[in-house]
Amino acid sequence: MVTAAPVGTQSRWQRVRGPLLMTGGLAAATLALRARDPHRTHSWGVCPLYAATGIYCPGCGGLRAVNDITRGHIDHALHSNVLVTLAYPVGVAVLVWIVVQRWRGKPTSAAPRPWVVWTALVVALVFMVLRNTPYGTALAPV
Repeated sequence: MVTAAPVGTQSRWQRVRGPLLMTGGLAAATLALRARDPHRTHSWGVCPLYAATGIYCPGCGGLRAVNDITRGHIDHALHSNVLVTLAYPVGVAVLVWIVVQRWRGKPTSAAPRPWVVWTALVVALVFMVLRNTPYGTALAPV
């Protein structure tokens, strides 16, 4: 079993390698969404939950939202998936914070606190339920 070296003994590259690799992977996925437009029907497949039940999951429209964000169409992104559109800048800010903290040599964990996970799950569940009711049709992906 390989254990991580204490923060004080790691080089700067070792400290930021993980978050930078994650950033690179997310950037590549974002560029792929920019290159292959998810607004075209079935260009990235279909949501299995929606295909089986007709229920929009919290992520339905998320690929279109990211594509809209890359094109600068924030209003369209909000109509595709408001949850993803609002979470995108928060996720980027957290990732930047982690890279900066590790660059400075301060120990950080990429693992969120339990209350953050539970809050995100509750918000996603409420969003899913609401967007599938007659009162939440404005939250359904377009």
